[in-house]
Amino acid sequence: MKRAWGLCSFAPLRETILSLMRKQAHFTPELFGFLRQLKRHNNRDWFQKNKSKYERDVRDPFLKFIEDFRPRLHKISPQFIADSRRGGASLLRIYRDMRFRPEGDPYQTMAAARFPHAAWKQTRTPGFYLHLESGTSFLGCGLWHPDPETRNKVIEAIVKNASQWKKAVSGKRFKAMCKLSGGSMKRMPPGYDPKHPLADELRRKDFITVTYFTDEQVWATDFLDRVARVCEATAPFMEFLTRALGLPWSSHDKPMSREVLSIESPIAE
Repeated sequence: MKRAWGLCSFAPLRETILSLMRKQAHFTPELFGFLRQLKRHNNRDWFQKNKSKYERDVRDPFLKFIEDFRPRLHKISPQFIADSRRGGASLLRIYRDMRFRPEGDPYQTMAAARFPHAAWKQTRTPGFYLHLESGTSFLGCGLWHPDPETRNKVIEAIVKNASQWKKAVSGKRFKAMCKLSGGSMKRMPPGYDPKHPLADELRRKDFITVTYFTDEQVWATDFLDRVARVCEATAPFMEFLTRALGLPWSSHDKPMSREVLSIESPIAE
């Protein structure tokens, strides 16, 4: 009897501890502090001396964020990847590619992660991109600088499914949390009337949304929830782009091209 009572008495304490763990922020002000210092001392000697700070304040917290974000992302679409492995598909390297800029700074002065569609190695795909930098942190969703063939597929889908496109970019949650962004062409794509009712949409070079975050929002305990809510708000927009390219969106969809058949399932990461 005493033993049973003892186990029960620890249950509320256990729930309290778990609750505090769940509410712990992924990032701290030290993330931006390290990046600011790196911007002032962007050289190999300084980075090697402070590499442990990078791992503690930037890399490891971001990998944990990616790991915790994965189930939230897969509720939106299981076809997108949140890879929390070191050197995996999501967290971008802090090391710059110096092959074409040997005299440039060797390190990135921001932290970022991408959450691409599972077909990203085979073809151009939509994706989610989280960029953390003091004063300019943001979440980007969609297609950034697609090649002409990819862009034309989206344009054709907009023309063919105009009502669906309008619905995807005019929802209350979408308009409250996201803003369509990116460049536009001066002229209409060949074959389209300059007076087309969706002329502004058809001239887009990019099909992306951007949502900005303050530094305080990034290190708040609800930042993961905030990012997930924005991704949920963009779901109709992202689904439109994904299906426009003939790529699977839901777990029940089948690949629509031979190239996609070789994709490794994102659930099996």
